Amino acid sequence: MKTPSFNQFVERLRRQLACLSRKQVATVRDLAAAFAAHSLCLDTIEQHGRHHPGCPHCHGTCIYRHGYASGLQRYRCRDCRRTYNALTGTPLAHLRLRGKWLPYLECMLDSKTVRKAAETVAIHRNTSFRWRHRFLAGAQRKRPAQVRGIVEADETYLLESQKGSRNLTRPARHLGGVADTRGITKQHDCILVARDRAGNTLDWVTGRGPVSAYQAGHCLRPVLARDAVLVTDGAMAYQRFAQEAGIAHKPLNQRAGVRVDGPYHLQNVNGYHSRFKGWLARFRGVASRYLPNYLGWRRALDTHSIETPEQFLLAAIMRQPAASLH
Repeated sequence: MKTPSFNQFVERLRRQLACLSRKQVATVRDLAAAFAAHSLCLDTIEQHGRHHPGCPHCHGTCIYRHGYASGLQRYRCRDCRRTYNALTGTPLAHLRLRGKWLPYLECMLDSKTVRKAAETVAIHRNTSFRWRHRFLAGAQRKRPAQVRGIVEADETYLLESQKGSRNLTRPARHLGGVADTRGITKQHDCILVARDRAGNTLDWVTGRGPVSAYQAGHCLRPVLARDAVLVTDGAMAYQRFAQEAGIAHKPLNQRAGVRVDGPYHLQNVNGYHSRFKGWLARFRGVASRYLPNYLGWRRALDTHSIETPEQFLLAAIMRQPAASLH
């Protein structure tokens, strides 16, 4: 709309607003807020697209603008001749109702359940569930590259869950149920967490049952800085890994009551485990297949790496590596 026409529109709107009831004014305000959220969402996406101009199909950099679609700038690559926009190759490609994305992400920052978020944003609960894991699939990749200094590593366990699955591989449990035997068994998902004193946190779902030396090495070896001192409990898996990798290691024999040895302890990582499980309880159990998403969600909240809906959206539309796009 050109400026003179817009000014006339604003003047007519101002006169009409004086005749509206409070309920009608509230309706107009909600409508304007919805349009503002939609515009802010598109602006955030376009800002990301301008900083990542390469073609997501062939990674070519010789591109040109190719019109608009659904409010987003489209581009064409001169090398592969394919078109794309800022969402192509991201978990959010082809999702609709973009005007509700930022309000929904506000619900996620408040850790609302699927149903509560659906009621707040006025979408179906199935849409709410699908959006949750589309947003988390990108955001969970936002993690520090390394942990350094004194690094506490310890594992915690959750009973394996096939919540939502239509083809169970075992008899169904009532309300989550309990394991068949006491202790840590192959019925438990192992979650390994490494956390340094600066608050940098990394997590992995290593598999079922107690962590092995191979699993500890596979997860920790690439992220431990050269100056890192690994602090763990007395499990032999960590001792074998540290000895093979030549990493400085401080085991604490907690079974013998040794929980603190000078500056070395596991209080930070164990506190993180406690906060994660307490936060997870509001969702009344989560399927094992989605555990990495929930770990990334909790990590973002706990470390304050994502504090606004716009930051959440930018984290979610980070393009996946080329190998994982197929």
